[in-house]
Amino acid sequence: MEQMKWGRPTVAAVNLEAIRENVRNTARMAGPDTGVIAVVKADGYGHGAARVAEAALEAGALMLAVATPDEAVELREAGLEADILLLGASPVPFARVAAEKDIIITADSPAWMEQVAADAPDFARPLRVHLKVDTGMGRIGVRSGEDLIRMYRAARAAKIRVDGVFTHFATADEPDNEVWRKQASGFREAVAMLPERPRLVHASNSAATFMHPECRFDAVRLGISMYGIAPSGFVGEHLPFPLSPALTLSTELVHVKRIGRGDTVSYGATYQASGDEWVGTLPIGYADGFLRGLGGQDVLIGGRRCPVVGRICMDQSMVRLPREMEPGEPVVLLGRQGGEEIRPDEWAKRLGTIPYEVVVTLSKRIPRVYLQGRGEY
Repeated sequence: MEQMKWGRPTVAAVNLEAIRENVRNTARMAGPDTGVIAVVKADGYGHGAARVAEAALEAGALMLAVATPDEAVELREAGLEADILLLGASPVPFARVAAEKDIIITADSPAWMEQVAADAPDFARPLRVHLKVDTGMGRIGVRSGEDLIRMYRAARAAKIRVDGVFTHFATADEPDNEVWRKQASGFREAVAMLPERPRLVHASNSAATFMHPECRFDAVRLGISMYGIAPSGFVGEHLPFPLSPALTLSTELVHVKRIGRGDTVSYGATYQASGDEWVGTLPIGYADGFLRGLGGQDVLIGGRRCPVVGRICMDQSMVRLPREMEPGEPVVLLGRQGGEEIRPDEWAKRLGTIPYEVVVTLSKRIPRVYLQGRGEY
């Protein structure tokens, strides 16, 4: 008996060539003396960390960056041999694991560094760290030159390699402002305090990479824009090159029915037909990341926009169709179909949030498939 595939048609297709193109264009813009750190935290912003990492490295990325110890270990266990930088805080005991697996970790306080240094002589391999300077973001990192030098000296005394120093800008995705200028100036002062400049000085996220070339230093951290998404509307209006969106979220109509005037759709009966209408059901809902707040959002069917009607359910949602259609008709929720396109920015505006949140919210229940070239999914 022939084996059947029982999966639903909802899928997120990731175009790896779009990832490569965004990395290559950023590297060309940054110049030969500035490397690209490919940020693949949060499972590659919902795109799949390992496959995105491979594509970024193929396109010339200098190294990878993640947010948590587990994310770093997962990349190593996936067979990736490139440098991996853990940007977030890590427990002191993880330093031993990081040394063993050659993961670069962030030193964010003198007390943390001194505790790690006490154990470092027993590590199987030398540990590499990047010193984090808090210039105004208010998350992790040291805020004084005294603490920075104390971290540096504790590392050197234990023969821990200070491989880099970095900060993170809070307002780089906005027009030039005093907060930005203060952070940039403070970081330059901090770097100048170090007895020896590390291999990598880096400060720029995607927004700063595009908007503030004077702060690209030795490397830039390419996060959201590696996936073809502008960090903000302001940055999107000033991009030096077009970004290539990498993700297409698609499904199919699984049920079609005709309803009459006064008939209601979905929980709470919030939608009532004003006349005879065709309504289609999609096998995707808020458990997949197609959140309830997206009620009224358009999807693409037959190359035209069709609105979601009624409340989005956990596993299903309904759309108003322009005419009778057959189950199996392709539907695009994010991406391009015909001459129309829906980007994460559009969802974000409706939800009152940012496009970052849109893509990382897409759940693992949606299979990711990977395309090597261009074209519609």
